[in-house]
Amino acid sequence: MITKQQALDYHARGRRGKVEVVPSKPCRTQLDLSLAYTPGVAEPCLEIKSNPSDVYTYTAKGNLVAVVSNGTAVLGLGNIGAAAGKPVMEGKGVLFKRFADIDVFDIEVNTEDPDELIRCVQLLEPTFGGINLEDIKAPECFYIEETLKKTTQIPVFHDDQHGTAIISAAALLNALEVVRKDIGKIRVVFSGAGAAGIACAKLYCSLGVKHENLLMVDSKGVMYEGRGDQFNKYKQEFVRKTDRHTLEDAMKDADVFVGVSVANLVTKDMVRSMAKDPIIFAMANPDPEITYPDALDARKDVIMATGRSDYPNQVNNVLGFPFIFRGALDVYATAINEEMKIAAVKALAGLAKQDVPEEVARAYGVDHFKFGREYLIPKPFDHRILVWESSAVAQAAMDSGVAQRQVDIEQYRRELDERIGHGRTIMRVIADKARRNPKKVVFPEGDSSRILRAAHIVHKEGIAQPMVLGNPETVKRLAAEHEIDLEGIQVINHVQSDRRQDYARYYYEKRRRKGMTMEKAVWLMRDRTYFGYMMLEMGECDAVLAGVTVDYPTTIRPALEIIDLDENVTKVSGMFVMIQKGKVYIFADTTVNINPTAEELAEIALCAVGMARRFNMVPKVAMLSFSNFGSARAPQSIKVAQATELVKKKAPDLIVDGEMQADTALMPEYMKKRYPFSQLQEAANVFIFPDLNSGNIAYKLAQRMGGLEAIGPILMGLSKPVHVLHPTLDVNEIVDMAAIAVVDAQA
Repeated sequence: MITKQQALDYHARGRRGKVEVVPSKPCRTQLDLSLAYTPGVAEPCLEIKSNPSDVYTYTAKGNLVAVVSNGTAVLGLGNIGAAAGKPVMEGKGVLFKRFADIDVFDIEVNTEDPDELIRCVQLLEPTFGGINLEDIKAPECFYIEETLKKTTQIPVFHDDQHGTAIISAAALLNALEVVRKDIGKIRVVFSGAGAAGIACAKLYCSLGVKHENLLMVDSKGVMYEGRGDQFNKYKQEFVRKTDRHTLEDAMKDADVFVGVSVANLVTKDMVRSMAKDPIIFAMANPDPEITYPDALDARKDVIMATGRSDYPNQVNNVLGFPFIFRGALDVYATAINEEMKIAAVKALAGLAKQDVPEEVARAYGVDHFKFGREYLIPKPFDHRILVWESSAVAQAAMDSGVAQRQVDIEQYRRELDERIGHGRTIMRVIADKARRNPKKVVFPEGDSSRILRAAHIVHKEGIAQPMVLGNPETVKRLAAEHEIDLEGIQVINHVQSDRRQDYARYYYEKRRRKGMTMEKAVWLMRDRTYFGYMMLEMGECDAVLAGVTVDYPTTIRPALEIIDLDENVTKVSGMFVMIQKGKVYIFADTTVNINPTAEELAEIALCAVGMARRFNMVPKVAMLSFSNFGSARAPQSIKVAQATELVKKKAPDLIVDGEMQADTALMPEYMKKRYPFSQLQEAANVFIFPDLNSGNIAYKLAQRMGGLEAIGPILMGLSKPVHVLHPTLDVNEIVDMAAIAVVDAQA
């Protein structure tokens, strides 16, 4: 469980909140300024005046959604007001961007008058390509959405209604397929008659559930004729003539239960009373109407879905809204209609029946997923959802006549596949490998709150067995101050350890002909970094991560003194994994060797290739220089050419070439045209730099100016896993490095 302080720190630390506006065009010169603003900006203004649809060509409207809320029904917090709901709306924007590359402005409207909110959105229509209504209480939300759909020409979508409906409907179709039941014959019971419940019921009926086979239960029981209530017009559609008046009565012999209400309403006896192969969607959050274990205990033949990530078949709205809006925006849709929602349902249902990529399964810590009772809908981090769902929604918009732009759907699918990369998948793969056989990882810097928090996470997530060095009282005090749970973290007082003398003796024997004395060896074992590396050398841990509080040379020097080189390796080298959206690159050597020889450069390349394969990459290696295949003969470029030939001899099946310039390595069309003889006819993903100057400069420029995520530094060439943590690393990056260290130890 996260703590209150963690949540507050996440939102407050650094730049406040979770979103920022980033220019998409350069504004560095006087010319740029003249084009971006006056006088150049007048030209697109005049074009749009003449042809209003050009607003999609010359502005961000076609990729911009407003998340609009008045804060009257925020999560489970209720009516907390517009300002208090802003963190949720910003979070919604983060999900839009992360999963579908859609930009969002969150708009918190300070009114509970539905007509005022409607008018506000109507006035904002020129700005946005779509409107996501969020956390607005029922029944006003129905009226607001209906009115805006009639009076605006952009998509309006209330996710609290339709998100749950679409995702659960996909699960329903697949569950019915698994149990071989006809949707036209099943009997369905709903618990919850708010926005989500009514939207689910309507969509299920559109898919084939018969109205007369559906019973809806609100807080007063079954909604039946003669109950004496004045049902609003949205509920009235689901009032039935029936002698079943309680939830218990309604569930007898029911095929499907759908819960969008409150926790613990459903008992095991109610589940036992249902028809054969009952389908239960208990989606109250955070605690469902009946827990997954209780439902399975009551009936072994039950198919269960919840809103929770720790049970199978999570009904998560993030499977819907980003991808639905992506498809709608890309064809300039004027609405999100029933056809588009059904297309989304069928796309999700269809994708769940496809073979699941290994990387997706690994991201969730399992070997594989297979369509069936425990896998009815895709997982949120399945990158294929963008292609399947968004293209289906776009096609439905075109087919139903609400699209203002026609696209070639196959070309569009290819564009979607490239739009949101899955580069971070590589770290999920590594983390999953680590979880399969977690190792003992020592963090010498137990006086760092970042280290303690990272140690807590790697223990909690099963990535490693963390050990931290430091005074136990100091560590406990620091942990208490930062609300860090130390459970599962072994704290070792290295200064008072009875192993110090043994470590000193071993270290002295190893270094006595290199100026080491026994007295100095004893003194050095008070140093936590030396002590940690000796633990690794003596087999008392499996990996060491150090460096967040000291400089790189101070951290790496004792490692080189204590840990032997790996077999067939003559030099230690360093690399970074660089992630740019969906693209993953390896840069080496970026941290150790100042001016390697051709032989050393070849060795560095082969070490980097081995690491790339450990990351499940297919290595395509570029040996970099200022020269392209002899275009500039100089000692530096000749060295790289010689190294390239050595690599080819040692690994004849490897895709590798050089010497070449960095831009050549990234332009396959140029390569094919100018250098058709090269082995490297695709963009390279492993870059071997000719010296430390170029490698270190390149990775830092790519990280700071290019915005690439840098994972590392990762040491290569030692016989045991040692990784130096850069002082700027955040907690999540330290966790990444721990996972890499564990996988190294496994290998």
